[in-house]
Amino acid sequence: MARLYESRKRILVTGGAGFLGSHLIDRLIEQGHEVICADNLLTGAKRNVEHLHNHPRFEFLRHDVCNPLKIEVDEIYNLACPASPVHYQHNPVLTTKTSVMGALNMLGLAKRLRCRIFQASTSEVYGDPEVHPQREDYWGHVNPIGARACYDEGKRCAETLFFDYRRAHGVDIKVARIFNTYGPRMHPRDGRVVSNFIMQALAGEDLTIYGDGSQTRSFCYCDDLVEGFLRLMESEPGMTGPVNLGNPGEFTMTELARLVLKLTGSRSKVTHLPLPEDDPRQRKPDIALAKTKLGWEPKVPLAEGLARTIDYFRHLG
Repeated sequence: MARLYESRKRILVTGGAGFLGSHLIDRLIEQGHEVICADNLLTGAKRNVEHLHNHPRFEFLRHDVCNPLKIEVDEIYNLACPASPVHYQHNPVLTTKTSVMGALNMLGLAKRLRCRIFQASTSEVYGDPEVHPQREDYWGHVNPIGARACYDEGKRCAETLFFDYRRAHGVDIKVARIFNTYGPRMHPRDGRVVSNFIMQALAGEDLTIYGDGSQTRSFCYCDDLVEGFLRLMESEPGMTGPVNLGNPGEFTMTELARLVLKLTGSRSKVTHLPLPEDDPRQRKPDIALAKTKLGWEPKVPLAEGLARTIDYFRHLG
């Protein structure tokens, strides 16, 4: 239902043509807001927002957040950054610049406009955790010079900048730490395990498991995650985060592969390759803070979310 004009906001979403950004924009449009989608299309795709091309409350702006942006808005969601290991390791210097310079530029904009700003951080700030499940007060176990550090440390630095801008300039910030998320509009070749398994199964190729398959992840469906974004953004000013947003259901890579094979009806086999450098052994969020302060927890079971995602990939042109 559209909002009354008096409550309508003009909202900037950086990285808005990406997987999560596009789903967030759909919800904001549905709520009656005006949305500016800023994306340099390095990993985002116009097809993710093409259904909004002629919408009167949607505007697409091709822009790299490493450069300042002069615009007038009421709120900012900063989602701009490659998020899959394949993409963020392809150009690691650019990944770090996007996280750090992007945060600086968007925080500078929020400071000038005196508006609320949301940072899409990541569970990667916990690195290969020595605490399980991970709570927000855990500082992490990160290799600062490894192949994944461009993303891990870039996002950690961005969090630092957000809290420094709050302390030094009173900027109204919200920081979410996103755990593994999946769903329609994922890039089919982003190297993430869900898209990898589904694409391999649909093509009749062997499913590739790195390591022995005992490492675990927790998978949150995109609609659940976006609901968490909105609740955090609308929470009281003192609720800055960081707050974990993810599904605490924990699955091994072997369990995930079996479920994908079952849901696709594929006869593909499973093969094993060596673990990549610094690949976390376990990843599971403690979401007590989100439950208590936001009244949020994921609703979509893994099998249901995977079925929707498989259907999307089946019909992807």
